[in-house]
Amino acid sequence: MFAGLSAFPLTPINEQGVHEDEFIRLVTRLARARVDSIGVLGSTGSYMYLSREERARVTRLAVEGADGVPVVAGIGALSTREVIRLAEDAQKAGASGVLLAPVSYQALTEEEVFGHYKAACKTLDVPLCVYDNPGTTHFTFSDKLHARIAELPRVASIKIPPVPLDREAAQTRIARLRALIPDHVTLGISGDPAAATALGAGCDGWYSVLGGLFPEAALAITRTAQAGNAEEAQCLSDIFEPLWALYREYGSLRVIATVAELQGQVSAPCLPLKTLTGEARTRIERFVEACG
Repeated sequence: MFAGLSAFPLTPINEQGVHEDEFIRLVTRLARARVDSIGVLGSTGSYMYLSREERARVTRLAVEGADGVPVVAGIGALSTREVIRLAEDAQKAGASGVLLAPVSYQALTEEEVFGHYKAACKTLDVPLCVYDNPGTTHFTFSDKLHARIAELPRVASIKIPPVPLDREAAQTRIARLRALIPDHVTLGISGDPAAATALGAGCDGWYSVLGGLFPEAALAITRTAQAGNAEEAQCLSDIFEPLWALYREYGSLRVIATVAELQGQVSAPCLPLKTLTGEARTRIERFVEACG
């Protein structure tokens, strides 16, 4: 579950709520592609903009539509007590695992983050993935903190930020962290542009925005890298460089939501964020047309 391709679909939503039919179609496509897991309510799934009830409903819909593919549900929230409630909801809905980022309003210390994870782990019967995403949480994990948290019961994976695109530098980064964590804890890369490099440099899996919309393409990159064909995997990734360039300018969520809207897979953006307009949208239209 915490290795290979974990595909993260959008949660289509507007002022009236979640577009359930559209969400189910996205999940069904991932299930047909046989991704290794489906990650709902991550950053791509706009979890921080949904109510507790909406999040529980989204998880249930994902489990029902996943056709046996494990579902990992995000449980990040501002308070530890709310995280515990969300963890209970996710488990009741049938999630096979949970994903937790240290979301905060006040800046958190390392000791506070450790206590946050420790309290959450005490309530879990399913494995947990540590979500290290400083770009959205504004908290930066030290390797020492990762090592402490990785020793907690139920911790099974760490979703790390993008590694350097230089393979040797990526290998050094991954090896340094892996030396500090238990063998059973996997390392998964986030940040699609760095995925091929990271998989070739020793990461176990890819937590993928691209995979949530284009599972076949993301699986091709993943399986090629897993087979040891790092250069070929990089070539497959390079096809998406026009998309990666847009990621770097506008963020992956806005870009992938715009692609999904242009393809007719969703009818609304993931509020309060808006899909792209103007020159950026034109660039996406050209990429979608070129790639078919």
